[in-house]
Amino acid sequence: MITDPPRVDGFELRALSEADAAGLRDLFSDPEVCAFMDIEPLQTEFEALDIIDWAEAQAAQGLGVRWGIRRPGDPRLIGTVGFNRIERSRGRWGEIAYDLARDQWGRGVMSTILPAVTARGFTDFGLLRLEAMVTVGNARSCALLERMGFHLEGVLARRGWWKDRAWDQMVFARLAD
Repeated sequence: MITDPPRVDGFELRALSEADAAGLRDLFSDPEVCAFMDIEPLQTEFEALDIIDWAEAQAAQGLGVRWGIRRPGDPRLIGTVGFNRIERSRGRWGEIAYDLARDQWGRGVMSTILPAVTARGFTDFGLLRLEAMVTVGNARSCALLERMGFHLEGVLARRGWWKDRAWDQMVFARLAD
């Protein structure tokens, strides 16, 4: 099971649990937060629980992990970060993923957190490669990944189908030093 989050000054990270259902619903009810994601904005805590159940199952099987992000002393969930997938049987790579409440955009939250998360992937998880899938049009995410040392490897045309349309996705990657 993968649950222990990295330590990051100024933030508290912990594995998502049922106690996060209301906070996750609030985070993912914002259409702008979900604009480039493969989900519709959430309406209910039950929808949030489905996401939490998925994250808990991934962690229990050692296939991934998703940590909730909070500021110390503030119970509000302001985002999530982690690995949607960790592959160890046919390679040593992981897919990093993150999201953040709109009022936290541009405040350096992910620039502070992602170095610790990528380090966890390379050192503690023993991964040789990290990938991030970014929906075309998500310029903020592209800029963040480039600042974190990720490089655009290519575009996968029509890789996803959600919100009644096909979506192209960009593959960003970073290799272990």
